[in-house]
Amino acid sequence: MDLLWKLGLFLSAARAQEPDLAHGCAHGSCYPATGDLLVGRETNLKASSTCGLRRREPYCIVSHLQEEKKCFYCDSRRPYDPYSIPMSHRIENVITTFKAHRKKSWWQSENGERARTSIIIWLFTYTQCTFLNIKPKMSLLMKILKITNLRLNFTKLHTLGDNLLDSRTEIKEKYYYAIYELVVRGNCFCYGHASECAPIDGIRNDIEGMVHGRCVCKHNTKGLNCEQCDDFYNDLPWRPAEGRNTNACKKCNCNGHSNQCHFDMAVYLATGNVSGGVCDNCLHNTMGRNCETCKPFYYQDPTRDIRDPGVCVACDCDPDGSLNGGICDGHDDPSLRMISGQCRCKDNIEGARCDKCKAGFFGLSASDPRGCQPCKCDPRGTVSGSSQCDPVSGDCFCKRLVTGHSCNQCLPEHWALSHDASGCRGCDCDVGGATDNQCSMETGQCHCRSHMIGRQCNQVESSYFFMALDHYIYEAENAKLGQVSEREYQPGRPVSWTGTGFAQAPEGGTLEFAINNIPYSMEYDVLLRYELQVDYMSSQWLHRLLRVVPGPIPTSSPCGNTIPADDLLTVSLPSGARFVVLSQPVCLEKGVSYKLLFMFCLILTCSFISSPPQIALLPHYSSLEMFTAGDPASVARKQSYERYRCHETAKSVSRPQMSEVCAKLITSMSALINNGALPCECDPQGSLSSECDVRGGQCRCRPNISGRRCDKCAPGAYGFGPSGCKLCECSLEGSQSRFCDQYSGQCPCRAGAFGQRCDGCQSGHWGFPNCRPCECNGHADECHQRTGACINCRSNTAGDKCDRCANGYYGNPALGLGSPCRPCPCPEGPNSGRHFAASCYQDNRNKQVVCNCNQGYTGPRCDECAPGYYGDPSKPGGRCQPCRCSNNIDLSDPEACDKRTGQCLKCLYNTEGPDCGVCKSSYYGDASRRNCRKCTCNFLGTERSQCLSRDDCVCQRATGQCQCLPHVIGQTCDHCAPNYWNLASGRGCEPCGCDPNNAYTSACNEFTGQCQCRVGFGGKSCKDCQENHWGDPRVLCRACDCDPRGIESSQCNRVTGHCVCQQGVSGVRCDQCARGFSGTFPDCKPCHQCFGDWDRIVQDLATRTKALTDRAKELQTTGLTRAFERRFKELEDMLAQVRDIVNARNATAEAVTTLMGMIEDLRYSLVRRRFRPCIFENMLLTWYSSSGAYDSIRASYNKSRDAEHRANRSTTDIPSTVSQSADTRKKTERLIAQKRDDFNRKNAANKRTLTDLNAKAQNLDIKKINEKVCGAPGDAPCVDSPCGGAGCRDDEGKRHCGGLNCKGAVAVANNALDRSKHAEKELDKAMGVVEELFKQAQEAKDKAQAALEKASDTKNKLDHSNNDLRDLIKQIREFLMQEGADPDSIEAVANRVLELSIPASPRQIQHLADEIKDRVKSLSNVDAILEQTQNDVRKAEQLLLDAKKARNKAEGVKSTTESVKKALNDAGRAQAAAEKAIQKARNDIGLTQNRLAQIQSETTARERDLNDAMDRLGDLGRQIEALKTKRANNSLDAARAEETATMARDKANEAKEILDGELSDKYRTVQGLMDNKAKTMQDAKQKAERLRDEAKELLKDAQDKLQRLAELEKDYEENQKVLEGKARQLDGLEDKMKAILNAINKQIQIYNTCQ
Repeated sequence: MDLLWKLGLFLSAARAQEPDLAHGCAHGSCYPATGDLLVGRETNLKASSTCGLRRREPYCIVSHLQEEKKCFYCDSRRPYDPYSIPMSHRIENVITTFKAHRKKSWWQSENGERARTSIIIWLFTYTQCTFLNIKPKMSLLMKILKITNLRLNFTKLHTLGDNLLDSRTEIKEKYYYAIYELVVRGNCFCYGHASECAPIDGIRNDIEGMVHGRCVCKHNTKGLNCEQCDDFYNDLPWRPAEGRNTNACKKCNCNGHSNQCHFDMAVYLATGNVSGGVCDNCLHNTMGRNCETCKPFYYQDPTRDIRDPGVCVACDCDPDGSLNGGICDGHDDPSLRMISGQCRCKDNIEGARCDKCKAGFFGLSASDPRGCQPCKCDPRGTVSGSSQCDPVSGDCFCKRLVTGHSCNQCLPEHWALSHDASGCRGCDCDVGGATDNQCSMETGQCHCRSHMIGRQCNQVESSYFFMALDHYIYEAENAKLGQVSEREYQPGRPVSWTGTGFAQAPEGGTLEFAINNIPYSMEYDVLLRYELQVDYMSSQWLHRLLRVVPGPIPTSSPCGNTIPADDLLTVSLPSGARFVVLSQPVCLEKGVSYKLLFMFCLILTCSFISSPPQIALLPHYSSLEMFTAGDPASVARKQSYERYRCHETAKSVSRPQMSEVCAKLITSMSALINNGALPCECDPQGSLSSECDVRGGQCRCRPNISGRRCDKCAPGAYGFGPSGCKLCECSLEGSQSRFCDQYSGQCPCRAGAFGQRCDGCQSGHWGFPNCRPCECNGHADECHQRTGACINCRSNTAGDKCDRCANGYYGNPALGLGSPCRPCPCPEGPNSGRHFAASCYQDNRNKQVVCNCNQGYTGPRCDECAPGYYGDPSKPGGRCQPCRCSNNIDLSDPEACDKRTGQCLKCLYNTEGPDCGVCKSSYYGDASRRNCRKCTCNFLGTERSQCLSRDDCVCQRATGQCQCLPHVIGQTCDHCAPNYWNLASGRGCEPCGCDPNNAYTSACNEFTGQCQCRVGFGGKSCKDCQENHWGDPRVLCRACDCDPRGIESSQCNRVTGHCVCQQGVSGVRCDQCARGFSGTFPDCKPCHQCFGDWDRIVQDLATRTKALTDRAKELQTTGLTRAFERRFKELEDMLAQVRDIVNARNATAEAVTTLMGMIEDLRYSLVRRRFRPCIFENMLLTWYSSSGAYDSIRASYNKSRDAEHRANRSTTDIPSTVSQSADTRKKTERLIAQKRDDFNRKNAANKRTLTDLNAKAQNLDIKKINEKVCGAPGDAPCVDSPCGGAGCRDDEGKRHCGGLNCKGAVAVANNALDRSKHAEKELDKAMGVVEELFKQAQEAKDKAQAALEKASDTKNKLDHSNNDLRDLIKQIREFLMQEGADPDSIEAVANRVLELSIPASPRQIQHLADEIKDRVKSLSNVDAILEQTQNDVRKAEQLLLDAKKARNKAEGVKSTTESVKKALNDAGRAQAAAEKAIQKARNDIGLTQNRLAQIQSETTARERDLNDAMDRLGDLGRQIEALKTKRANNSLDAARAEETATMARDKANEAKEILDGELSDKYRTVQGLMDNKAKTMQDAKQKAERLRDEAKELLKDAQDKLQRLAELEKDYEENQKVLEGKARQLDGLEDKMKAILNAINKQIQIYNTCQ
């Protein structure tokens, strides 16, 4: 181990390290005494060269001149001995010794050593050498404080040059290294922690003067050099002692629980260089740096001292139920909610020891990380919906009908686990439809029998049914018997039989029924339905029934215990009844065939008196277990079956309405008996579908088809097929029976009757049943059987008796007259291809043939086209066709169109073109519908080239769209495009130019161009300040400061702020009379006329002066004065000084003297430059006179002289000013002495107050403010704080306050802003929807107007047709009223008119008219509907009147969408309100941020005030001390001192008041403001949400209105289609009425020509 030694050098620095013996180690650093370190350490010396170590060597001493012997021998092979070995010169000889021979021993190197010779000294620090010969060149010994070894290098011998002159060996013997004594002084190095050293183990302790190497350490240190702290003294880092500071090691604080510790630098730095000791091996179950905490599983007893060995108590926590195996809270810590000894339970554990599960949990387990498992109780199945369960087993407390570990299952025969009181519901499976009463717990689905469906299995599949009680019917007509009596169904009469009819049974007769379809082994009631043909009131039938069993029945079967006597039954048939049930049921076995024999007998006589239609087997309910099981359900079913007499409903053929109870019971019986549902098996030809009635299975039959399966024709019908059966309809008069052949339908005819139905005469006869020959004038062979009208007349004849010519022919075909029917020459015959007449006749007078032309033809031979038609019928193949004029000409006008080409000549209804197919210029619409309307283009918005005048513009003929100017829109060019305005300019619309940042929207007022400016902005485009403000809105806007009494307008100049003054008023504020006006504002009156004259003179002088000034500047720029520029500059400077002195009103005598001297210098300068002084004086006087400076100089001079006299008098006069000043000074000193104590007391009180306030200010914590504003305490570093705080900034250098999941005011404000922005977006969407609604409403309006115009046209057509009809009636009436008309002619005309059939009956026409009226009414009601939809629309009549005024005699009703516009306005207002709310929220956010900044600045200001106050108090103290020492010499100083003291006192009081009240008030104010702002933010949020809700309601209302408009549009379209159809019908009616009119006219002409 290396030892450290401290050198004791013979230097001043070395002496400074000597210990201070005055205080020793107890009062500072201490050091051991120094000594020779070589003593006792001979073995530690080594030399690289020693003479005589290997052999004896000679050497000489050069300086040994006085001695004879100069050369000697060196033999160092053995140690030095003064007596025996005096020639040994080993290195240990250099150690100091006080023996007598110490001068005779030394160390000596070998001779002539030229290489480096070294002496290695171990554990030395300072070397002192005594040389035997000339000192060698030694290496420089430096001051070394601590060493472990030392090397002395001898590098060069001083040979004096001999070796250069003589190279003999003897020369080298004279030069070598030798040392007598070497002293290394030092001590053991103990870093100032020891004053003595002790021997190291193994080192001798008896050597005198030896310096030992082990420090006897003090200051709680240890180690050879005291380089370590002693055990258990490691609380501070080890440091050397320094001067008065011992830097002693500090004992560790282990609270008595350990005696070992170590130093930890990290702990030391963390404690602020206070403590770094860490205790080791803490006892008594403690741990921690100071053994201050208890080990895990122990806690600190709060009643014991921390040094108590029993302070740590073992935790009493259940290891299975507590966290970390049973660790409890080691100590109390309210901030962390820690309670000493408290167990930390797992999530689902509770109790002081964490030894029981929480309510709702079970199964305490150590392996469960949450301690206990959740009960997993289904709240639907547990009592009261509780989630609690048994804490050990986990079994839940189930409701009455619930089971299972988790109460999540229903009991058997139950389902639908729910929150009901019982938990589950019964399956209630149908007793017959389900195989049992078990069902699915989730769905409740029961186990259904075959083809049964439904949850309860009480329904059937499609194409299946439940049987009725009398389903198993056996018809008597199908049994073995003698005769069957068929009976036809009578409509409207009740049916008392089934099948085809009845079977007649005589007395003694027998009916045998074969039964082989028993579905279920049980007892059946036998029902017999019958009808008595003869009513014997006292007679009765006896009915014997014999049951035959073909094979044996096992005794184990239900019917196995019957006896033969049970097979014979007797029953009476009451005469007044239609059915009877046997007295006792019969037992029938499934799968066994039976024969039932019926024998009938009458007591009095025997004849055919009974007609049994059928028997039926009714299941006897007492044989079914569903009624006899004995359980409450079966008993209830039986009671219900008997109470409602369900068995009686199946006895009669005509069944009464069955109760719902019976229906359900019979359904269950059917499913049980048939093991499910029965198939419908509807006949595909005879039924309408494969479905049948679920109760009874009756299929839906086609007409005249009967049977349950619809598989046969009903009685009285035939021809079974896909279309049903046809009725026989046999004639009662001509047929023998009502029934016909089932396949051919042929009825059995009587004699003389013919036909399938026996209802006609033979061919050529009519009048059934009294048949007679047909009368057809020989022109037909057959006639109508009923009316006798001839059929298929020949020879071009027609009529009921073939007694007139057919159409297109003329003549008299009556039998015997001999006038055949000839073709009408119109112009040729009917089959010639050029026949254009409906009929013709021959005039009896002139025998000319008169043609009755078809529509479109005219002329005597119908060879010309009628008006409204064109063509050339005179040519082969020629035809007259309607002029294609789009129905826009007068068909009665011959010149309406060209008869040859068909070109339209006279277009009506504002149409034009070759086919009148387009609207006229300046008109638009659909010409084919006669709805061309005048173009209504807005003159201001339409291209000028498209307008002939203001009221006559051209538009698109199809749509009516006018050609708009730029940025003008609308069909009539009547409004500007979005974001444009000024339609009235006539040049198109101009852009709004709204500032995108300062305006709410880019749209502006369409008429004024005013944009919707945000708060704080104004001007038309929102680029200026708001109204009555001026400035740059991007920088600052100021209110116009104008006097209202003198302004023309309240708006000042937006740039300069100058007010717009009235005439005679001026000034920036318009608050003074203008130039040329006099009086006191605001009563300004024009000045006298002379003012104008003088004003002109003054203005002229000013103009001349300005011209001279400009001339002088021009001369200055020409350079004429450049040579004298420097001197002129000097003169100007002197003049400037003179001007300053003159302008100084309080000039002193010295200043005046200086002024006079400067004037003399100026004179001299001017004289030297040959300037006359008088000229200068004149110039100076001129300048003085112009500015008044000269008078000022004179006055100043006089004042200075007076001041001099007063100053002299102040020292000489008694009392003088000086003496008065002395008196004042003495008074001031007395006042200071009197007030000194009071001032000192107040000053001390103020200092104490300031100290208290400073302490309060230090206690002010910004953390709470940060938490309220930013959302997180402000004590965390900005890097770790997610919500930021005061002074925190983000990566971009911006202030960081608030953020995600932060609940401060900033976050709330940001959220409100986001919600407001979201509401703004939602409102924008709503605005888009409303605009779309407006467009659709406009389209609906146009369509409604078009539909109404169509209705008007249709009405006009109808009126026209009515007028024509009235004219026709009038003509007929006039004809009938003529005197020359004989009765025959009148009758002929009347008959002819009657023969002309109108295309529709009067009822149809009336119905059509009513329908048209209803349609028209519904069309007119559209406006009313629109009114209901649009709340504020005016009435239809007012709309019609306004439309007529606005559209210049336009017809129809123009619906408006005012409510939609109102909705738009509402939406706009809502949007504006929302934007205001958003802006308010932004302002609130800005205000909040400003308040935060203000809080910070005010806090900083308060701190500054504190510092300033402290500084001022310090200054005040210094000023008071200065006042005490200086004793001010005059009253001014005293006054100033008193004023300074007063100001300081006021400042101190003010600081006290500020710090006492204002700071706390500010804090409370800020807190209140934050609360108010939070409330304001909440209100803004609620308001934004209300606005959002209103916008949603508005959007919903708009959508509803849009839907309503769409429905109205659909109604319009449907009405339009109906009206078009009716219009077409009316057109057809009109044409037919015209044809009728023409026919009547022709008939009139014919009869007028009759002779």
